[in-house]
Amino acid sequence: MTNADTSTVHVALLRGINVGGRAKVPMATLRGLLTAMGGTAVRTHLQSGNAVFSHREEDTRRLGAELEQRIADELGLTITCLVRTGQDLRRVVTANPFPMEGVDGSRFLVVFLSGPAPLDKLATLDPAAYAPDEFRPGEREIYAHFPDSIRNSKLAARFTDRWLGMTATARNWNTVTRLLAMCEE
Repeated sequence: MTNADTSTVHVALLRGINVGGRAKVPMATLRGLLTAMGGTAVRTHLQSGNAVFSHREEDTRRLGAELEQRIADELGLTITCLVRTGQDLRRVVTANPFPMEGVDGSRFLVVFLSGPAPLDKLATLDPAAYAPDEFRPGEREIYAHFPDSIRNSKLAARFTDRWLGMTATARNWNTVTRLLAMCEE
């Protein structure tokens, strides 16, 4: 997805902000930081660190690193940020291996990863031990359904940086599809 000015539409996913009074990043500040680094048409969704913006830079890792540095410089916070293109977010939604009929979107997560899904580690998880929770690996994401809530899920506890060996940040399906709609507006 590109704009007429040859900018690419991106989604920034910040991890762990505005939770429990820690790592406060006001959305107006986030919009300002993205604009200062050359982002245009910057919009945020919710207070949990979701932003859609356009930028001439196509390298999502470079954009994520620059945003992390700006947050550190401006706010004194160490915040992990994954950036995906709008086109990649479209792929994530289209590739969802779960039938979504009757699924509560707030109990279905996409765990975005900084690299390819670690299939070797995921293969060590016995699905029966985590039922009724279930998951499927994607390309650079993990799709997970928690029908009884994520709150006490043993499976959700596996989808951490430490266990996966890479950066991970999750968004529920409602947020993922809203961010995609914002990319395509």
